[in-house]
Order: sequence, then C-alpha cells, then structure tokens
Amino acid sequence: MSDIYAKIKELENEIQQKKKQLAELRKSVPEKQVQNYKFITFNDEHVTLLDLFGDKNELFIIHNMGKNCSYCTMWADGFNGVYHHLAAKAGFVVSSPDAPKAQASIAAERQWKFQMISVKEHSFTADMGFRKDGHYYPGVSTFRKDEQGNIFLYAHAPFAPGDDYCVPWHLFDLLPSGSNNVKTKQKLNPHSPFQLTNQIAVGVNNYEKAISFYQNVIGMKLEQTFDNVSKLTICGISFYLEENEENPVFFEFSVEDLHAAKNFLIKNGCTITKEYSSTSVRVKDPFGLTYHVYESYKGDPKRPTYE
Repeated sequence: MSDIYAKIKELENEIQQKKKQLAELRKSVPEKQVQNYKFITFNDEHVTLLDLFGDKNELFIIHNMGKNCSYCTMWADGFNGVYHHLAAKAGFVVSSPDAPKAQASIAAERQWKFQMISVKEHSFTADMGFRKDGHYYPGVSTFRKDEQGNIFLYAHAPFAPGDDYCVPWHLFDLLPSGSNNVKTKQKLNPHSPFQLTNQIAVGVNNYEKAISFYQNVIGMKLEQTFDNVSKLTICGISFYLEENEENPVFFEFSVEDLHAAKNFLIKNGCTITKEYSSTSVRVKDPFGLTYHVYESYKGDPKRPTYE
C-alpha cells in the first residue's frame, strides 16, 4: 500500500512541475497586438475592449458557449465564486454568443457578479481562436495594455471537462464513482419553477438624495440611470431605486413559462398587481409581499451545446 501512495505522490509532484513548465512556456510565446474591439454588454451598453480593463492593466476574457451549454454554466459558476479575487488582480469579463437579453437573464438567475459581453456575429471569438467552422469553443484569453492604450493578447487556453479551470471535476475524481455520468444542473432551484434572481427594487420618496446616500454612505456603484429609475450594484446584487411615495421593496423571480406561473400563483392566493408586458408582471402574495416575476429569455434553442 505504501508503494501506491509513493507513486501517487511522485505523480502529483511530476504534474506540478509540468504545470510550472507549461506556465513558463506560455510566457515565451510572443504577445500579439490586437485591435480595440467594440462590444455590447448584457446591459445593452456599448463598450470597447479597452473599457473592459477598467482600472487594471490586465484582463481575463472567458469564452463561454452560452446558456445552452450546461458545462459552460458550471465553469462560470466557479468563476463567480472567486470573482472578487480575480477582479482584484485584473479585469474579468465573460463573453458568449447569446444576445444581451439572454445574458442578462441567466446572469440574474444564477446571481453572477461579473460583466458579460455578447459576441454574437462578432469576429472577436474567431480571431482569438475559439470559433472555428461556425462552432464556438470554450476557453480563456488574457490581455495587457500599455500606457498608450495599445492592447496585446498575452495567452490563451482551452476548456474541457477535467481541466484546471473547473474545480468540481477534480473533486469528483476523488469519489469512488469518479466523474462518470456527471449531470450538470442548469437551475439553482430544482424544486420549483421559481428562480430567485440577484435583483432588488426599492421605492424612495426623495430620489436624488437616495441615490447620493446609497453611493456615498453605503458604497454602492451607480451603473445605469433610466427615467426615474437608477441601477446600483453591491456585492453582486443589483439594487434598483425608483421614485415611489409608497416605499415598496420587492425582489424578483424568473420562470420558464410566465402564463403557467401566473395561473399557479393566482390559484394559490396571489394577485397580479401590474402587467409590464407579456413576459413580465408584478405579484402580491397572500401575506402582503410584492415581487416581480418574469419569463426567462430562451435564446436560440438550436445552437449546439458542449455536451
């Protein structure tokens, strides 16, 4: 038995040395200057590649295949858990071929903290080597910028089940059953159709002062301003302030089928207090709580998944 443990330790040390050699070998690859690509974020904002660096000089861009790929979702869930560590070192953004609306939907459902950009019908992914013959592939590209604002592709790596970029695979391998027949889950709540998002809305009776308070006292970041509504963020939570004398506070659920969800809620004593659109309503439950329920954007069901 001691011989087996010795062999395991020897192999582990060999793998660690190989990883160090790989990291050094990547550093020897000449970096390549790239253009300042333009993107649309999941908030429908126009940004450039340079914008994505934020106040950092280095940048990660994850190449995700989209919401139809459950493995890509598991990678993104992992990055979300350590996002604050990654973002302290470099800019961090996830790209996918989903439309911005689809990205916003899955980001809210899974409570992702990072920014997303849409690369639908965009040359960027192919230029980075992660789109070939019309198919998207998962991976990561890293960049740096210089003082003049020039951008350089520094390194890239593909993703695959069992790689170093997704922790669960290595934990699965420590189980007797290993990683065989692993089924990744698309929904955080498997017990009902209702998925709690990371968005909260608050009505205030002094709108301008409230924005200043939540920015300067609480430390929230102002992201967007609309007509009488402002979006702020803190700790990965989107906090919407709106002018409303009644001071309501309500959270949000996403569902796959709003019509079925409405009928189910009404049957169980809820009231629909406002219909924003055919896919979005405000609901009051039997206990006086108010919340927003919307139909999750389904995207393109025909796009192939990684599985």
